[in-house]
Amino acid sequence: MTQTQEFGLDLAGRRLSMEVGRTARLAQGAVTVRYGDTIVLVTACASKQARPGQDFFPLTVDAEERMYAAGKIPGSFFKREGRPGTDAVLMARMTDRPIRPLFPKGFYNEVQVIETIISVDHVNQPDILGIVGASAALTISDIPFDDPIGACRIGYVDGQLVVNPTYEQLETSQLDLTVAGTGDAIMMVESGAREIPESVLVDALKLAQEVNGSIVEKIREMQRQVGKKKWEVTPNAALEAALSHARTFFGDRLKEALRLPGGKQARSDRMSELRTEMVTALKEEHGESALAEAFHELEGEAVRAAILNESRRPDGRTFDALRPLASEVSYLPRAHGSALFTRGETQVLSVVTLGSMGDHQKIDSLSPETEKFFMHHYNFPGFSTGEVRRAGTGRREIGHGALAERAIKPVLPDTETFPYTIRIVSDVLSSNGSSSMASVCGGILALMDAGVPIKSPVAGIAMGLVTGHGKNAVLTDIQGAEDHSGDMDFKVAGTVEGITALQMDIKVKGITYVTMKSALEQARKARLQILEHMRETIGQPRAELSKFAPRMLRIQIPVDKIGTVIGPGGKVIRGMIERYGVSIDVEDDGTVVVGSADGDSAEQAIAQIRAMTKEIEIGETYRGRVSRIMPFGAMVEILPGKDGLVHASQFSNDRNDNVEKFVKLGDELEVVVAEIDHLNRVNLALKNRPGRDGAPADGDADAGDSGGGEGGYERQRAPRGQYERRDRRDGGGRGDRGGDRGSRRPSYGGDRGGDRGGDRGGDRGGDRGGDRGGDRGGDRGGDRG
Repeated sequence: MTQTQEFGLDLAGRRLSMEVGRTARLAQGAVTVRYGDTIVLVTACASKQARPGQDFFPLTVDAEERMYAAGKIPGSFFKREGRPGTDAVLMARMTDRPIRPLFPKGFYNEVQVIETIISVDHVNQPDILGIVGASAALTISDIPFDDPIGACRIGYVDGQLVVNPTYEQLETSQLDLTVAGTGDAIMMVESGAREIPESVLVDALKLAQEVNGSIVEKIREMQRQVGKKKWEVTPNAALEAALSHARTFFGDRLKEALRLPGGKQARSDRMSELRTEMVTALKEEHGESALAEAFHELEGEAVRAAILNESRRPDGRTFDALRPLASEVSYLPRAHGSALFTRGETQVLSVVTLGSMGDHQKIDSLSPETEKFFMHHYNFPGFSTGEVRRAGTGRREIGHGALAERAIKPVLPDTETFPYTIRIVSDVLSSNGSSSMASVCGGILALMDAGVPIKSPVAGIAMGLVTGHGKNAVLTDIQGAEDHSGDMDFKVAGTVEGITALQMDIKVKGITYVTMKSALEQARKARLQILEHMRETIGQPRAELSKFAPRMLRIQIPVDKIGTVIGPGGKVIRGMIERYGVSIDVEDDGTVVVGSADGDSAEQAIAQIRAMTKEIEIGETYRGRVSRIMPFGAMVEILPGKDGLVHASQFSNDRNDNVEKFVKLGDELEVVVAEIDHLNRVNLALKNRPGRDGAPADGDADAGDSGGGEGGYERQRAPRGQYERRDRRDGGGRGDRGGDRGSRRPSYGGDRGGDRGGDRGGDRGGDRGGDRGGDRGGDRGGDRG
């Protein structure tokens, strides 16, 4: 049995543990990484041989979330994990990007790294553990991989840099920076920030490299103790021969093709012609696969040589120059907000849709985040590069959309200020590099066109790097050929004040933070130029929302009134939604957001909700509608769902008069709340009640005017002499005051809520038989007959 060994170190007061030998013993490399109670099992396997004709490195990194890790059962119909969610895709990409350049050149065996999240504590994030685990598993395996990396997250809380901040700390952190590197060189950077200065970011990179250096040392210690002997990678003789022959065949023609005017398409067409010519001439001596790879390498060499030796970019720009910019807003007539942003040959259509709070995205993952009120979706169709390609959302689209979302989110208003769900869709219509950063610019323009009160505009720029022969060239606003052939793709987004998002991918074995500092400064200058152009297109968010956008109104109600608004089984809230054509969202804290296509409907719904949740007070005057008429009085609805009794004595002093002689169903009456009894039943008095002589009586709003014992609600005894005393045995009519008012207290049945059967029967709900029979519902037999 393989011996279990644990290697660990303390980071930010918590132990980072890497264990080998206990699990997944048949994998070529397997490491269980633990930080707090978050645990990730990472395995690495590789095929023994490359596939025939393979001319690229087939690396696959998968992150798999196990819901049991958080004690959850998946919410899908099948109740098991399905395709990876957004968090898992982003975690896998974050691991793939830093390890891919560290495999030896010419190694084309298929490699698969699987990160399985088996425990989460909602304190420590698993993505960092995935990167560290992948690096350790590959390093101790026999798969060719000799340059381990470390990874850590840096936050900026209360003016201090924090290593591996917790979820709670990230809530208030100005920075969420993930860095992977060898200790000497940076391999990958992923960051979201709240307009943080470049100087703070540089300090954070320095700290991250110190932490990563300590992790790398521990992984090398693991390799010395438990590592396997690495496979040997033999040079690809066929490729070397094809390269030599192709270099002679082309001469300077590749360099000349790069100088052609007419943009990307003209150069691409010429390169395609040269490639076909080469394959036709040399395919008998070299395989097509070797020739294709040779052409790819020679094309990159030509681009790099022109930049480093001639200081000339493919389109003739200087290193710090932007491509021509163009933008417009309100491109689509009925969208809530839209913008068309063009930079060189890259063009993006960004469209904003505003929805109700109920339109938010519900998240079923291992993250503590359960809902999102802002989403950015990025689409990259084949026609944007003039290609035929299957449509669909892949990992690249998810990653680019998430980057733009991170860039824009810090400047959005909170839901307290702007109670909307916001969705941006960025469709790339044409692409020649930096489409994700064009999505940031287009998204911001569309938000301002929609009238979303953003704090400040954000612009994005993609930087590049070409190195070789002791020279470095940092390029602003890279295009496709420079991205394809360069050593770095460094995307920076931010406002005038600072950075909101950062992403860096490296194709060489790392860069120093000095080079990153230079790239950040160059990116800042370009970002300010783009922001100035955007301000010329639209200077600030529109004062009014689009007429096609829903109107949202917000009110606060007492928490104990939430049930009143919702109603039994949602009956009340559904009725309002149907009646007014609105959306209604009720939060646990009593916040109610009402949305509608027009403001009037929302105002009407808000008025009803206010009325439903208002407390009725004694002495208040209402104008109500007669909802029921009974022999002993009229029920008047004074607020939606709330009614009270106006006793017959309020209409006439003649007890034999019929109430219907004075009022009809639907009549409006001005009434005063006379009394609220201990069962919360409301007795009402007419605002102007006739006196004995037909004139209004004095004191018509007194509590006693609710109607006496002949059918009025039980109340405190009025002062002697104020009311005519009536025989209690003349009160049988009270049984008709039934209906929905009794549902509060089902034990007091009858028409007021349920049968008062058994010993308390009668017309008030059932016969009062037995010892309590009588004229008020049945004979009061027995001792009291």
